[in-house]
This record gives sequence, C-alpha cells and structure tokens, in this order.
Amino acid sequence: MRLHIMVPSIITTFFFFFFFILLLYGSFMAALVTAMNTSEAVLIRVDWTGRGDFTKIQDAIDAVPSNNAEVVFIWVKPGIYREKIVVPADKPYITLCGSGVTKTIVTWREGVDIFKSATISVLAPYFVGQLLTIENTYGVSAQAVALRVEGDLVAFYACNIVSYQDTLLDDVGRHYYHNCYIEGATDFICGNGASLFQRCHLHSTSEYHGSITAQHRESALDNTGFTFYGCNITSVAPAFLGRPWAAYSRVVFAITYMSDMIIPQGWDDWNRNKSERSTVYYGEYMCYGPGASTSKRVDWSKRLTHDEVVPFLNWDMLGGKSWLRPIPRKFKKPGFM
Repeated sequence: MRLHIMVPSIITTFFFFFFFILLLYGSFMAALVTAMNTSEAVLIRVDWTGRGDFTKIQDAIDAVPSNNAEVVFIWVKPGIYREKIVVPADKPYITLCGSGVTKTIVTWREGVDIFKSATISVLAPYFVGQLLTIENTYGVSAQAVALRVEGDLVAFYACNIVSYQDTLLDDVGRHYYHNCYIEGATDFICGNGASLFQRCHLHSTSEYHGSITAQHRESALDNTGFTFYGCNITSVAPAFLGRPWAAYSRVVFAITYMSDMIIPQGWDDWNRNKSERSTVYYGEYMCYGPGASTSKRVDWSKRLTHDEVVPFLNWDMLGGKSWLRPIPRKFKKPGFM
C-alpha cells in the first residue's frame, strides 16, 4: 500500500515545493538565511535521457561548490535513478525536487550496515527533498536504510520512503516531514533526531509484531524525540507503536489515526528492566481509530493531557520557524558550471 501524490504541472511543482516549507531554525541560523538572497535559486536539471544538465543526481550534487551560499534547486525529471546518493556536510541549501512520487524514483539495493546502506544520505544542513520516491530494495534479511538524515534543519515534503528494516534513519539534527509515506517492518523510523512528522502515512509490512519506531534518545538532557501529529497508521499485521533503542527513548503520537492492527499494549520494552522502562517517554494524545484505545496500554506509557502535549506540537524543539526562506521569484543558471 502506498500513498501516491500526483502533480498536475511543472508550475504546480515549483509552487508546491516552496509553499510547504514551514520549518524551524534558531535565531543565529535565521539571521544567516535572512542575509542570503533567497528570492531566487540556481536551477540544475537532472534527466536520465540526457536532456538536462546531468544524467545522474549525484553528479548534480557534486557540481555544487563546497560551502555553497545560494539556494540550489535540483529538479529531477521523471525516471528511475539507480544511484546511491550522498549530500556532503559542506553543501547546504540544496533542494532535491522530483516530478512526483510515481514519476521520480531513486532506488538502491544494499543492506547489513545501518550507517552505510542508505540509498540517500543527507549530511548537509538546510536540505529539502520533495516529490520523490526513495527506496532500498535489499529485502527482509538485514538492515537496509532508504533514507539517512544527519544534517540539521532538514525537511521532506510529499515523499515516499520505502524499505523493510530501518527504512528511515532519522539520525541527528532537527527535521520536519510533511505528507510523506513511510513504509517498513522493523524499527522503520529510527534514530536520535528531533523530528516532527505531520500528516504522514506510516505503513507497517511486518508479518509479526514489528515496531514502527525505535527512537534512540540516550539522556534525559537530550532535546530529541519523534512527534507524530495528524498522521495515519496502517499495518498488514499486528504491530507495536515503538520500542526503546536507548534508555530515554521519546515518542509522541497526537491526533493520529491508528488501525486495528496496533497491538493493544501499544509499546514493546525490548527486554528492558523496570528501571529502564521508567526512563522512556511514550505518550499519546487524542488519537483515534480502532487501534487507539489506551485501556490496555503498558503502564509505563502516558495518556497525555493538553498541557503535556503542547510542548511537542510547537516548534521550540525544532528551533522555531524563522529560518523559512521565501518562495523564489526566479531561477537562474548556475555560475559554477
């Protein structure tokens, strides 16, 4: 089952992209963005048929100068791109925009190593991805990451992210996911990011008691965790909402639909003892659907009040929204090519 988002025209694609950029940056980062000329963007076209500036996505990323200070819009034309892609840490402000999740597919097949197997690895700040399918087709035998996100202040809009185990390694930094479809079976949203998932569809393909999340917060002092707000959860078989990858794992589901395949106890302790279970923070607020009843939830999870959930539904953990850059008024040819 996949959520497919259709894009009627290229004009709609451009406006759809920047309209959804409502993210989060701290005051210092906001000042840096404000100082940039964000009213226009450098346009690079990728087309596997040879009708663009590059035929491969990685070649387009490699062409962006180190310590880039301009918004670079890499538009990927329809096609299947069989590539393993890395966005280096010294190349900020890149946008990778496909032509729709059914039209632009980035695929790779690699497994075993959670940190090295990713189809796309984003290590740079200020990255935006949208209108893409990102998949790892390695299968069920090992960890196989489709998307690894380690850059700070990164956003994904209207993307399909698909694999089996550890599909999305939301590794380090502050991240925002909007209207994305994320599919997997075992711990398929994992890592220690500080991340907000809004209006996303989470689909578990586990055949037996898989966990949707495995958040990796290691200390009570870490301002990290996953918040799912206004999302939709479906599954082909009974599944847990999450289990603790680390002792201070933190996950909140708010106003989210849960299908009848959510296991009534909700959360798995991953064989942790009583003291370790007391340090995790797993909360639910006003969720609905046949799997949302909290009457049989584990006693170490929380039924959140309005006041308790508010901090997870604002932008403070993500550094505010002041980093947002405006819709570009025009596009220009790259001066570095």
